[in-house]
Amino acid sequence: MKQVTVVIPNWNGMKYLKTCLDSLRAQDTGDFTTLVVDNGSEDGSAAYIRENYPEVRLIEHPENLGFSGGVNSGISACETPYVLLLNNDVECAPGFVSGLLRAIQKDPRIFSVSARMVNYRQRELLDDCGDLYTVLGWQAQRGVGQPVSEPRYMKEAEVFSACAGAALYRRAVFDEIGLFDLQHFAYLEDIDVGYRAKLYGYRNVYTPEAVVYHIGSAASGAVRYSDFKVRISARNSIYLAYKNMPLLQRAVNAFPMWVGRKVKQRFFRKEGFEKAYLEGVKEGFATRKTTKKVPFRLSRLPRYFAIEWALIVNTFTYFSEYMRRHSR
Repeated sequence: MKQVTVVIPNWNGMKYLKTCLDSLRAQDTGDFTTLVVDNGSEDGSAAYIRENYPEVRLIEHPENLGFSGGVNSGISACETPYVLLLNNDVECAPGFVSGLLRAIQKDPRIFSVSARMVNYRQRELLDDCGDLYTVLGWQAQRGVGQPVSEPRYMKEAEVFSACAGAALYRRAVFDEIGLFDLQHFAYLEDIDVGYRAKLYGYRNVYTPEAVVYHIGSAASGAVRYSDFKVRISARNSIYLAYKNMPLLQRAVNAFPMWVGRKVKQRFFRKEGFEKAYLEGVKEGFATRKTTKKVPFRLSRLPRYFAIEWALIVNTFTYFSEYMRRHSR
């Protein structure tokens, strides 16, 4: 049996599929199968895959289920020990799959391994080396905009969560902690599932051995912000803290997270998305009790403290990277 199923969620992404699927054909291992989950595309994506990539399994949904719904259906259809979630707008280096597989097999407590994501257009710059979550309630891409030659990103490292745009997961752990939250639909869902894994005692790591070149919204010319993206991200940021933090931890972090929201509000005011941001925050607080909380366990007390320390450290890491990025 194959070790890995590569699950690629797709929504009207036919223009990216050739580069992505051809790079999977060129991998230095054949120990994987590929599954594309099509979320109601109207650009002929499904027909293109059937005609040109007969080895690719295809699941078609009549409507867009979002990232969470799409990948959940793919994960549920997997029978392999590992599932690799992959954006369609990437080109994988030949050792991508094997690099992730070697990393996750080093420790049975590793839930996820995040790849070394490089900017597709500016290959001297990194795009993501695992995700950060800060005490301000912000998510951030570790290493974004930093030189690919920077030594600190050439080493394996513990990260808060893997970026689900190119990450390998231990499938059995989903049975314990749950799948991606459908209520998130898209955005911050990978931080949420990584957070849950940490609460259950699992690790999320980054490996530089697995490389993908990520097009992303900035490089592809897509709109960086939209009312929908800003609103949903703001809403999900409220869900993320409420679901995973016990009451005392939320109280401790209430002020820095309030500061974080005020800074975000000011930023989106300048960008023209203040209304969408405030609507998302309001919706998040109004509906937070409908989310599925991770139950509090006194036995998890050391993990709560470890996570809180990580939030503080990640805040300094974020600002350090921000200063280095903007000083060049």
